[in-house]
Amino acid sequence: MIEKPLTELAPGEEAEVVALGGGERFQSRLRALGLIEGRKVRNLSRIGRGGPVVLLIDRAQIAVGRGMARKIMVRTNGDE
Repeated sequence: MIEKPLTELAPGEEAEVVALGGGERFQSRLRALGLIEGRKVRNLSRIGRGGPVVLLIDRAQIAVGRGMARKIMVRTNGDE
């Protein structure tokens, strides 16, 4: 198992959310979008170098800004 920021998730890669950084309001906003610890997410794409990360959570697509995505830690089953 490898833990890394959401920004390092490759397009098409799936991971489990393990931690949300930032303050209480920031975490509340992420949870309202469906980004909850233990939830599986799939990175659908990254839009440019500074653009948002597009995620699939359950059957919903959401876009998260890169600054926000850096504060979300995920766990993958990558090669160690």
